[in-house]
This record gives sequence, structure tokens and C-alpha cells, in this order.
Amino acid sequence: MKILLDTHTFIWMDTDPAKFSPTAVACFNDPANDILLSVASVWEIVIKTALRKLALSADVDQVVRDIQAQNPLPLLDIRYAHALAVRGLPPIHKDPFDRMLVAQALVERATILTCDANIPRYPVPTIW
Repeated sequence: MKILLDTHTFIWMDTDPAKFSPTAVACFNDPANDILLSVASVWEIVIKTALRKLALSADVDQVVRDIQAQNPLPLLDIRYAHALAVRGLPPIHKDPFDRMLVAQALVERATILTCDANIPRYPVPTIW
């Protein structure tokens, strides 16, 4: 299964893995799953750390590298098709980063690993 991490899920990989549900842990442990980190999430984290709304264990670049050294975690770039897919989304979520993640999941046919209650309201598969 192709799994796209919601931003908070990636943050918890660094700050508090105990928050993961048993299903989330099983997703990480299943070698058949392709787990992706969106560049949109990295962008969101950069903004939140700069505004001091979020603290990581190190600089975001170092955290990404450290987690990638322990787990296969390819980055999913934001592509033109992803940006266009946002325009077809219903106005459920006002957060532009979450809307981009939903659009990416739809285009890439991925499941979003999230505990955000709004994301399952979109026509995208989610798991938690």
C-alpha cells in the first residue's frame, strides 16, 4: 500500500512515537508499504518552527535525514497535477497544507496516515 504521512504523523515520528495507534505502527512495520513524506509537510514544518509554534528535536532538515536513515521515507514533491487537484476539493479543510496532502493522495492513489477528523471527509482513503 502507498501511504502518505500527514504532517503531524511525521512530527510524532520525531517527538512522540507513543502517540501512534496500533494500526499506524503496523503500517510502519509492514515492508510491503511504501511510506511517503510530502514536501508540503516539510514546508509546513519549516513555517511552524520559524514561528515557534513547533519544536523538533533538531533542525527540520536534520530530522528528515535522521528519520530517513532509519526508515525508507522518500519525499513526494509537489507537482503540477497535485496543485490542479486542489481546485476540485470541497471546502472541508481550510488548512492549505492538508488540502495539498489530500490532493497528492488522490493523484498518487495513496492512503493518508492521519488522525485528523476532517481528512476522512474527503474522498480519499485514510488509516489510523
